[in-house]
Amino acid sequence: MEKVINIQLKIWRQKGPKAKGAFETYRLEGISGDTSFLEMLDILNEKLINEGKDPIVFDHDCREGICGMCSLYINGHPHGPDEDITTCQLHMRKFKDGETIVVEPWRSAGFPVIRDLMVDRSAFDKIIQAGGYISVNTGGVPDANAIPIPKQKADEAMDAASCIGCGACVAACKNGSAMLFVSAKVSQLALLPQGRAEAARRAKAMVAKMDELGFGNCTNTMACEQECPKSVSISNIARMNREFIAAKFSD
Repeated sequence: MEKVINIQLKIWRQKGPKAKGAFETYRLEGISGDTSFLEMLDILNEKLINEGKDPIVFDHDCREGICGMCSLYINGHPHGPDEDITTCQLHMRKFKDGETIVVEPWRSAGFPVIRDLMVDRSAFDKIIQAGGYISVNTGGVPDANAIPIPKQKADEAMDAASCIGCGACVAACKNGSAMLFVSAKVSQLALLPQGRAEAARRAKAMVAKMDELGFGNCTNTMACEQECPKSVSISNIARMNREFIAAKFSD
């Protein structure tokens, strides 16, 4: 039998980066448990528009857990009270009938609020632009087995590359640290021979840009790993620190 619930929503509303924000309360009835969280917000927005009110601004794109755009803080958890998912993969069956659901934007100096639940995550793009790429000419695309890479290293690089840059790690951290994101992007290249040529420059440049953009230091509480929708490991942070220290000594 299909689960149908009635819910109360406390949603953060803020007209702009410098405007004063506050929670507003809304009620929705007859929501199917098979409805995704973003579809529920669509239903709420349709209701608000029909009432002549401003719809709630939130970010989304693929709605398949790939793009990382759906950055919502739900009941005290980035992406909500489920594991290894993004907000768009969260369904209303995870909530109880009559429950009050609190929805906020990411809270970080590096992610200023644009409006309501949408934040500016372009800081991550700037960190990638600082060094999260390979620019050396490596020639044409070689056969898959032309460059020997130990399976363990290949697997670790793939796991690091699974980071979608959603910012949940920043939202989960008391210091608003971006170290899990940055370390994943450093690791996915540092682990492979193609990325070694620029390893030192990459580590220094990306860490410097992260600090410049106002992200805090790692708290070592592992909240970032716990809340990451792709289960990116904090072992990447240790690897990034080693890369950074080695780069400093190579100056």
